[in-house]
Amino acid sequence: MQIGAFVLHLTRAEKRRANAHKLKNTSGLDAEIWPAVDGRALPSSDIAEILREQIFEPRYPFPLKTGEIGCFLSHRQIWAEIVRRGIPAGFIIEDDAGLEPGRFKNALTLAIDNIARLGYIQFQTRAPKEPRFLVDSAGGCALTVPQQGGLRTTAQMVSLEAAEHLLDLSRSIDRPVDTFVQSHWFTGLRPAVVYPSGVLEIGDTLDGSTIQGGRKPLLEKLRRELSRGKYRNAVTRLSRHSEAPCRGGLHG
Repeated sequence: MQIGAFVLHLTRAEKRRANAHKLKNTSGLDAEIWPAVDGRALPSSDIAEILREQIFEPRYPFPLKTGEIGCFLSHRQIWAEIVRRGIPAGFIIEDDAGLEPGRFKNALTLAIDNIARLGYIQFQTRAPKEPRFLVDSAGGCALTVPQQGGLRTTAQMVSLEAAEHLLDLSRSIDRPVDTFVQSHWFTGLRPAVVYPSGVLEIGDTLDGSTIQGGRKPLLEKLRRELSRGKYRNAVTRLSRHSEAPCRGGLHG
């Protein structure tokens, strides 16, 4: 199967550039560096055109940072490129990731063998929540479909069909891309997870996050934690009752 591979790299994040090229050269795929959308540089008119207050339940409780908007648009660009090229699937990895070569190779094989049916496979850096459906396993890696999808977009594989589907549903956005992908009660596509995946989070050893929020007063932190807890509870409830196929994919 032909797999496109894209290393998302924010041009101004110079401390990540060497790592982006390392990922390109060690992924085992014919990868390319994809310039990420710089949310800071987006005109306010462009942001207003795509951003909405609420598109579906639950309402996302926080204003989106410009970095989060840029990240979402970056993933949309790659979904669109997968569709434009007509390639069966694309692997997307962000420039703050690291790889454990042996384990990643096993995870990659699992994903390639199952992406046509599952549509969206996350290469997670944290264990998925239970309950989950076991699809396949190999070399110490398990490919599962959790009832509740995980967050993070460190690395993932997206099929052509899923890319087209997610593009259509994200013409306007109201939350970060990882929470959008998690929302299978809206998208109809329950993301699968391979874990361990051989993908590591190493942003802190590079230059930290490119999506900065700044320091907040204690009362504001408490309010945010309450809002976050309420949102997570709603996600758990909606995940439990979602009509998205419990074994992954758009068609079950």
